Amino acid sequence: MKLSDFELDVLQLFWQHGDCSAKQIHEWVCETKPSAYTTVKTIVDRLEDKGAIKRVGKDGRAFVFQTQISKDDLTPSILPSFVKRFFAGNASSLITHLIDDEKLSDDELEYLENYLAKKKKSKS
Repeated sequence: MKLSDFELDVLQLFWQHGDCSAKQIHEWVCETKPSAYTTVKTIVDRLEDKGAIKRVGKDGRAFVFQTQISKDDLTPSILPSFVKRFFAGNASSLITHLIDDEKLSDDELEYLENYLAKKKKSKS
């Protein structure tokens, strides 16, 4: 499923808040970037058309929507294009960038070391 950046932002709000109306999404979107209600409603309608969300009820006159896909469902389709777009298809550059830019705790570094060791073993 191909989604625009704005569609992904709106979907993220559904994942954070659960079932909600376009009006609620509009209020949350406006906390970070001013947007017209009609713009947000168009994005909600597109997500519904794509099957990413569905109507599950009403709150007064407003439809309430629920997400139909999880982050895990989208990651396999989004990540490759993200890596290609921002890191010229080089996943190692992405990983290096994440490690260099983040303040990783000792526990997180240990987790990564163990994860990489397991990956190495499974390839041999």
